[in-house]
Amino acid sequence: MTSPETNPPFTPLPHEKVQIKPSTRVTLSLQTPSHYPARQQPPFSITHSNGTCYLTNQRIVYLPDKPTDKFKSFAAPILNLHDSYPHNPMFGASYWTASAQPVQGGGIPVPATGVVELKLTFKEGGAYDFHTTYEKLRERLQQVVDVSRMNGNGSGSSAGAMNGVDVSNVNLEDLPAYSEESDGPLIPPTAAAAAIAQAQAQQQRSPIVPQQTRDSGVRVDEDDNRPQPKPTDNALSPPDEPPPGYEETQMAGLQDELDRSLQHEQQR
Repeated sequence: MTSPETNPPFTPLPHEKVQIKPSTRVTLSLQTPSHYPARQQPPFSITHSNGTCYLTNQRIVYLPDKPTDKFKSFAAPILNLHDSYPHNPMFGASYWTASAQPVQGGGIPVPATGVVELKLTFKEGGAYDFHTTYEKLRERLQQVVDVSRMNGNGSGSSAGAMNGVDVSNVNLEDLPAYSEESDGPLIPPTAAAAAIAQAQAQQQRSPIVPQQTRDSGVRVDEDDNRPQPKPTDNALSPPDEPPPGYEETQMAGLQDELDRSLQHEQQR
């Protein structure tokens, strides 16, 4: 599997590409879970203190800095990893855990239905970036496998899920940002809000008068709703001369008042 003369230093699978910058100074730990039913599996444990972890579009690859006859490399298909989670303890380096379902003939003495606990400790940080990219890859790969199963292709087991699946058709690019299509130029949000506010203010200053109807049901012409002209200053000023008959009316009023006074004196 390893190929020190190449970059990356391992034999890639067809259409395999490294997705993020390799993480160095990574500690790997593989062991049989302590919970049931994994306790019924044969005990297994491997730990290496320092190595490089690669995340490709198909699998996770770990290469120790000093290979031994017992441990030269570790690789696991992405869809064979379950229950992954990043951890950021208050003290110590961040780490990433997952349940790995070993492939048959991979050198891990675990039954086909068994699992081992995988723990990657990132001494230089990067567990969350690793997990984010891993989750995106796993989601896209799982979508392709589900479509392949609906079409009657692929295997129903997780171990052979990628069998018969063309990984080159998996789109790993992020979706483009949403942008509203328009024939005209796009209006900035601030300019659009200002235009709406101006239109509402203008509508409040000059409200639209609804069409009115007379009792006969005939619509009132628009001329009837036109505002009447304001009176001029000359129309509001008092007249210079008294109105016609003003003096005669005043004399008659005084004469009546004098007659009533004389009549009142005579009655006494």
